[in-house]
Amino acid sequence: MKISFVTDTYSPQLNGVATTLTCLVGGLRSLGHQVDVIIPSALSAPEETIRIPSVAFPRYPEVRIGLPAGGKLRSKWTDDRPDVVYVAIETPLGASAVSAARSLEIPVAAGFHTNFQHYLVHYQLKFLERATMPYLRWIHNRANLTFVPTLEMMVELEKKGIRNLVHLPRGVDTTLFSPSKRDHNLRSQWGADDSNQVGIYVGRMAPEKNLPLVVKTFREIRNRNPLFIGVFVGEGPKLEELKIRYPEFIYTGEQRGEELAKSFASADIFIFPSLTETFGNVTLEAMSSGLAVLAFDHAGARQYIEDGRNGYKAPFADESAFIAKAFELLADSQRELVRQAARDTALELRWDTVVEDFQNHLTTMMSNKACVFRKDSCS
Repeated sequence: MKISFVTDTYSPQLNGVATTLTCLVGGLRSLGHQVDVIIPSALSAPEETIRIPSVAFPRYPEVRIGLPAGGKLRSKWTDDRPDVVYVAIETPLGASAVSAARSLEIPVAAGFHTNFQHYLVHYQLKFLERATMPYLRWIHNRANLTFVPTLEMMVELEKKGIRNLVHLPRGVDTTLFSPSKRDHNLRSQWGADDSNQVGIYVGRMAPEKNLPLVVKTFREIRNRNPLFIGVFVGEGPKLEELKIRYPEFIYTGEQRGEELAKSFASADIFIFPSLTETFGNVTLEAMSSGLAVLAFDHAGARQYIEDGRNGYKAPFADESAFIAKAFELLADSQRELVRQAARDTALELRWDTVVEDFQNHLTTMMSNKACVFRKDSCS
């Protein structure tokens, strides 16, 4: 099968969408499929096949938004026709890709990877909020199917009028993210020994990640346990502000691969209070690393964490409950069993299974060509 991916973000960028797409593309290629990836030229990634112009996202220049490229895509796909197109983003580039594929009668699938409708308020773009969901619904209902990462999101999007939804969960590299990567030298660099509890946050240092609650949680824990050490891993527009306002914490900057795996495994608890995730890949990476995870009952945490058994969950958006749950976590005499259960859960969530499901859904969509371009689509 020849598959063309269209996305605004991809490796070597570090975010959940880029991680997911890199794993899907690599897995499909390992199964013998021919896959190309179309990205904005400003990303300078080796996967680029045609030059797509882009602009920086307001107040977050590291994020690029692909501009419409319908003519270029139609020309490319006329000369080198894919069997199916996968559009991973709903930017103008993604919208033009859906239109180009439909005009050539190429089956097109979409992915709901990012809650754009929840991000706008964090970037002073609330005036766009009312128009966002109709726009997303228009794009996704023109695709032949839309992949979503959680059952919770399927229900939410169905209520918003988005059709032909398919559940495609996420996986985790359990060889890379493993308790065996725990590094006592790294803990020493953080100022930690066996007497210290280390809490870690991994993700973008960005407004939509609810970073104030990470800070508040770390500080509340430290008030009760002065030996507690808080570690932030990641880059983003809020990083310098955090460093200046909260110098008591450790900031590692961007990490990837073995370096990131060591940081996960060398901590003891993972704090993730984001309210805007579609899934939250870092949740599975932390669980795979054998950490006790604390998150809101939302997205990937809702799907895979059983409170008190393999992690800890607080009611959605309840900050007081979140901090109380952090104290419960630290006082839990069964925490080591929780950490082992987290690892056991992650071992069942393999990327190769996700890739096979993705492949099978694309194959079914292709074989359904008789109804692929019906007005109501098919799944």
